[in-house]
Amino acid sequence: MPGHIALIRHALAPGTFDPPGFRLDDCATQRNLSDAGRVQARRIGDVFRANGIAAANVQSSQWCRCLDTAALLRLGEVTPQPLLNSFAQDRNRGDPQIDALRRWIGRQPLERPILLVTHQVVITALSGVFADSGEIVIMSREADGRFILRGRQPTV
Repeated sequence: MPGHIALIRHALAPGTFDPPGFRLDDCATQRNLSDAGRVQARRIGDVFRANGIAAANVQSSQWCRCLDTAALLRLGEVTPQPLLNSFAQDRNRGDPQIDALRRWIGRQPLERPILLVTHQVVITALSGVFADSGEIVIMSREADGRFILRGRQPTV
């Protein structure tokens, strides 16, 4: 829907946080999607297709669980977007990162659906919603620059 953004929390990845010393360039050092998470990510893509969205501008956090979720949606090429990265382990980055993310979203053309695959902490900072793994949070970008929560699609 024009003017709307879908925030998607990555699919099921067992555990909390990443292990000490994890690296974004090495998936073996991170929490990753479980088999159930991979199935869940494909189902999320099915939800979009069932609602008439067969292709989208798909942006993702650089974490492997987000990139994998985004790819498994099968809704378009996935572009890594550092502004969608988690700041859960360094909360001092939160406010500046979210401000920059709001500005970035504000510059995006929204004629084509935009899907942002990210982390709970980013979704909560933007929307006030504590999203479950695989949950979709829909927001609209208003003419005055505000973002309004429009709906939620529970985990599938």
